[in-house]
Amino acid sequence: MTDRTSPSGSEQPLNTAYDTALLDLDGVVYAGGEAIAHAVESLAAARSGGMRLAYVTNNAARTPQAVAEHLSKLGVPAEAEEVITSAQAVARLIAEDVPAGSKVLAVGGEGLFAALRERGLQPVESADDAPVAAVQGYGPELRWSQLAEMAYAVNAGVPWYASNTDLTIPTARGVAPGNGAAVEAVRIATGATPRVAGKPLPPMHRETVLRTGARRPIVVGDRLDTDIEGANASGVDSLLVLTGVTTPEALLAAAPHHRPTYIAADLRGLLTPHPPVIWDGSQAHCGGWTVSAAPSLSLAGSGDPLDALRALCATTWSSALPLDPSTPLSHLPL
Repeated sequence: MTDRTSPSGSEQPLNTAYDTALLDLDGVVYAGGEAIAHAVESLAAARSGGMRLAYVTNNAARTPQAVAEHLSKLGVPAEAEEVITSAQAVARLIAEDVPAGSKVLAVGGEGLFAALRERGLQPVESADDAPVAAVQGYGPELRWSQLAEMAYAVNAGVPWYASNTDLTIPTARGVAPGNGAAVEAVRIATGATPRVAGKPLPPMHRETVLRTGARRPIVVGDRLDTDIEGANASGVDSLLVLTGVTTPEALLAAAPHHRPTYIAADLRGLLTPHPPVIWDGSQAHCGGWTVSAAPSLSLAGSGDPLDALRALCATTWSSALPLDPSTPLSHLPL
């Protein structure tokens, strides 16, 4: 992993510098049931410019076909083959470990069951069905009795897998417990630890590359701890968009393994060059902004607020200096 000390610059628009965009969905392409501003037209322009698009989600509940239909209704035409889920990634892990046709105790949504069948595995619902593996994925209709079956199997020594361990999941009504919360319930009952496939772990990236054939991909996401960490763990460049959960303040404080290659306000960042940060002594310059590191961190200038954020990131990431309270970061229209 690169110990990144500054956002990178690119003389080319990213949609020409990279062959495939590996796009997170919630917080990047849509929020709830609505497309995020500029997403539809930006993705259309990126595709028309020759960039391949792949939609990568940790949510194992829906099938790729269902996700593609949702995207298409939002104005982002997508085929099932362009959607990669953590259910597919974990199904491949299991299929590599057990014989074809094996019974697998599965708790989750239809996306998980479909992914297991795609790999020639037989989903079952009871620990008494002699499964050779047990797997958990998010399912909105999860029952306590299903967690009990999982615990029975794991306590009997059946190998345990999880599509992902995200503790929460965004819904139209707010934040709800995610698959990680259900995994924790089984962990408490068994003392065991599952093999996990989803972001930020490498199996998810491997599944995406195998299904897309990407040679020079770029990960596009809104979360430092899944999207960006996963990209860094896999040695892939990344674009953080500020349309989801990550704030500029969180980005400034990011640990090295959470630092993106590029920063953009939204998906329009795929279509433009990215200015580099230029160092001059103890000052970082980007666009019309200058950040001074001594005697304390301060920001001055005007222009694109993203350039100010890039210069601030370069300064804080390279020196770990605290931000001067008078710095007008909260007033930047990001």
